[in-house]
Amino acid sequence: MHEPGSVESVDRQWMSAALELARQAASEDETPVGALIVYKGQVIGRGYNLREHHQDVTLHAEMTAIRQACAELGSWRLDDCDLYVTLEPCVMCAGAIIQARVRRLVFAAADPKAGAAGSITDIFSLPHNHRVDVSQGVMATESSELIREFFRRLRKENRAAGSRAVRREQAKEARPVQPASDSRG
Repeated sequence: MHEPGSVESVDRQWMSAALELARQAASEDETPVGALIVYKGQVIGRGYNLREHHQDVTLHAEMTAIRQACAELGSWRLDDCDLYVTLEPCVMCAGAIIQARVRRLVFAAADPKAGAAGSITDIFSLPHNHRVDVSQGVMATESSELIREFFRRLRKENRAAGSRAVRREQAKEARPVQPASDSRG
């Protein structure tokens, strides 16, 4: 067991909160990824995937959390902030994390199809003017199982509906699209 107050214990605490955001995404038929940004022990940005809901490719959990944190601090520089995310960031999100000067990235599960922190490429190892401290594997089993179960359910629904396109059309008709500014978690 991890000592209370240890880095491992704190990481698990924040990752648990990110997993709750991922569950919220899944409940809205979004890929279950949750992210939060912590500054001086306080959450200042949070997000979960909303790409399908808003049909906006940039609405990944990390991007929403970064936008909120920047607004909260009144600066694009998040150099004293730590980002916790349930899935290894993609290239877009990895670039934003570096550009925002995030101090530390902690992610749960590796993403063998799109991961940009070591799985298919490692954006963080390239020579940038800012280095992000990257930690992985915190609550990876829980995150992986949530994602696996989500896609298992989605495949079953797609087969029942006849195709993914039919299911997407049904989803669009079932819920009105709201502006992205209303997407805070």
